Amino acid sequence: MSNPLTIEDAQRQVDEWIKAYGVRYFSELTNMAVLTEEVGELARVISRTYGDQSFKDSDKEFNLSDEMADVLWVLICLANQTGVNLTEAFEKNIQKKTERDRTRHLNNEKL
Repeated sequence: MSNPLTIEDAQRQVDEWIKAYGVRYFSELTNMAVLTEEVGELARVISRTYGDQSFKDSDKEFNLSDEMADVLWVLICLANQTGVNLTEAFEKNIQKKTERDRTRHLNNEKL
């Protein structure tokens, strides 16, 4: 059985792929635009799958898991090229949310 993929592994794999096949990273600004585009494609699939819109013929090629992976890919590219360790950033973010929201949602009448 293989070990599960870690965020660190994913960052390394993306970097290796870029160096082997991608020539270089797109600029940070270009990758931000690409990330926005990929999030839009993910939103289209979610709105048509779980929302009120129906699929158009041109939408049927989209796949929810593939669109999520595209978003993750570009986010990892941005992290790599800006020197962000996503494992550390995620761990700090979870800690921040835990401290800030420890009881917030428990007391939310809407939930």
